[in-house]
Parts: sequence; C-alpha cells; structure tokens
Amino acid sequence: MATNFTSYSSPNFDKKLSKREHLKKELPKQGFLLVAAALILIYGIIFYYIPLFGWITAFQNYKPATGFLHSEFIGFKKFQMLFEDKTFWQVFRNTVCMGIINLILHFATAIIFALLLNELRNMVAKKFIQTISYLPHFLSWIIVTAIVHDALSSEGAINELLLNLHIIDKAISFFSVKAYFWPIVALSNVWKETGWNAIIYLAAITSIDPALYEAAEIDGAGRWQKMAYITLPSLKPTIMILLLINIGNVLNAGFEVQYILGNDVIRSVSDTIDIYVLKWGISQFDFSLGTAAGIFKSVVSIIIVFAANYAAKLSGEERLF
Repeated sequence: MATNFTSYSSPNFDKKLSKREHLKKELPKQGFLLVAAALILIYGIIFYYIPLFGWITAFQNYKPATGFLHSEFIGFKKFQMLFEDKTFWQVFRNTVCMGIINLILHFATAIIFALLLNELRNMVAKKFIQTISYLPHFLSWIIVTAIVHDALSSEGAINELLLNLHIIDKAISFFSVKAYFWPIVALSNVWKETGWNAIIYLAAITSIDPALYEAAEIDGAGRWQKMAYITLPSLKPTIMILLLINIGNVLNAGFEVQYILGNDVIRSVSDTIDIYVLKWGISQFDFSLGTAAGIFKSVVSIIIVFAANYAAKLSGEERLF
C-alpha cells in the first residue's frame, strides 16, 4: 500500500525564509543609506575612538621626543598631582557652576520662548522673530564676545543706558568685578543659543493633537490654561530627553567666552577645566597632566549621565537607555 507524504514547513522556517527574501529585495534599495552609515561609523572610529589611545599619556611622563612607546610609565602620579592642586579644584568649581547656570537658563529661556512664539497669530511677525532669534547661533564666539565686551565696557551701551536713566552715578567696570562674570557668561550663552534651542520645542508643539486645544477651548480654557495644561505636559517627554542629553555637558561650560573675556583680576572665577588643560598641556608642555584633567572631566560627565538616567528611570520619566 503506497503512503502519501505531504510536505510540511514550520511557521518559523517560513518566517526566516520571508525575512531573507525581504532582505535581498531591500538591500539594493538601501545601498546608499548603508554606505552613508558605514562612512559615518568609520569617521566616528577614526576621530572619536582611535584618539582615545592618547589617554595613555596620562599614566606616563610623556615627552614628544620619546613618544608613547618609550615614555616612562608613572601610574596615577599625574592624577595625584591634579587632585592635590588647589587651582584645579577652583577651575572645577567654576566649570560646574557655570555649566549648571547655563543648563538651567538654556532650558528655561528656550521653553518659554517657544511657548510664547507659538502663541503668536500673526504669521509674518512669527517668522520674522524666529529668523532674528536664530541668527546669533551662526555667529562665532569671537564676534559674540566682541559685541558683549563693547556693550559692557565703561563707555558701552549698557553703562550709557544706566547713566541716562540715573540708575548709577558712574560707569561700572563689569570685567573687573568677580560677581558679574558668571551672569555675563550665562546671558551671552542665552542670547546666542535661545532661538536655536527653541527649534525642537516648536517642532514638538506642532505634533500636539489640535483636538486637545479645541476641546479645552469648548470647556472655556484660555491661552494660559491651554499652555499650562496641554502644551507643557505634551512637551514633557521632549524636555526630559533633552535634559538627559545636555546634563552630560555640564562640564562643557565653555572655553572661548571665558578665555576671551577673562582677565587676571577675575581669573579665579573665569578659568574652566578646558582653559586649565590648555595652560598645562600646551603652554607648560605638561601633556600628561593636561590629559589627566581631560580624562577626569570625561569620567565625571559619564557618571552624571548615568546617574541622571537612573534617576529618570526610578521616577518613571523618559530616559535615554
């Protein structure tokens, strides 16, 4: 008696086969994207990961003449020198304080600006204000610091305004008073970046369902109520993600504005870790100490990001990973 065998294929096998066929069809279509992604990956490896080999100089008494392979290995002595240096802890304090001030003001001003700009009904005025607010972002810090310096000089526009309004009796020397320097740096950053930072919030606002505003309007909500109970809560995930991304940049408080506007009178509050690295690594030719300071800054930044992400996870908010 002949037995008829029917072919049987498992669902998993069919899925794997269909995935392979789909991959074969899609690969030629995605060729350009794959090549572009590969180029970006290669760029990242060459310029971001291979240079990390230079961190070895922090554990050596590095001399350019002897190179990496023949410089004397000294372990953590440079880190010990770094941590025993009062000047380093001073610049660390300056960097953290200016970084926190910049972070808070950047977020606050960008969110407020985006909310107010979104409420404008005149599209011509809205686009004009948007365009004007973006322009400072494209100026180099050299130009920005020159504008700030001229505005705050003894004969600058700010002193002239204060004198004409009889708020002060004589011109203020803003760059010789330590208490003024951090606010000057913060306000310079705000003026330069607020318009640019607001772009992502404006984009997030456009994705909010208009039906929510219509329902709120039917219930009698005004502009402030809709802003407080619809727009801001809808922006919360975007705000949290950007906060986590930018919180790791707290120690990137800046270099150009502090270096250009700083002077010997206010040096104790103007120098940052980046300036410290420049002075020791380049000016004093102590490349090992400069590298050690740079490593310390990177490690602290990584710890801050992980700690902030973990805190967001515990509180049930949006997080990076």
